[in-house]
Amino acid sequence: MLKKEDGDYLIKTARLAIETYLKKGIKIDVPKDCPDYLKNEMGVFVTLNKNDQLRGCIGYPEPIAPLINATIDVAISAAMNDPRFPNLNLSEFKDIDVEITVLTKPEVLTVANPSEYPNKITIGKDGLIVENNFNKGLLLPQVAIEHEMTSKDFLANTCIKAGLNQNCWLEENTKISTFKGQIFKE
Repeated sequence: MLKKEDGDYLIKTARLAIETYLKKGIKIDVPKDCPDYLKNEMGVFVTLNKNDQLRGCIGYPEPIAPLINATIDVAISAAMNDPRFPNLNLSEFKDIDVEITVLTKPEVLTVANPSEYPNKITIGKDGLIVENNFNKGLLLPQVAIEHEMTSKDFLANTCIKAGLNQNCWLEENTKISTFKGQIFKE
């Protein structure tokens, strides 16, 4: 578990990364004062909100890069590469709130019958990943709370995010994974 100060540091770094990219078109280096433990490989998502509305969200669900490097990368991607939104511009940057979600390593849920999945999910604590063939979708833990979802709603919406039918979680060849997320907000 990270401390609030660590979350504040990651948010400050993400904000600097976005601002520098918007002004100069370059990616910042890892700050020299970065604590060593923020260089451990961890999954992370950066969510950008404008007037309490989603404006971009990109992340690494798996721990494939040092947390600080991943935060810089996905902060820029959330601002510039989320296909759901136009690129962020400097004039709207001041209206953006940055949220960081640091993830635990995803774990595949095992059940005897897919109908048991809803009982294995804790709303507000678990994020979901649904995989079926080449389709994959992920929803962060806070999404279920923000949209007042039940476990079944959460599964259905993660299936939809993966580009699959909402009941794909009931299919034997669908893989469901959960992860925890530690959320830091501005």
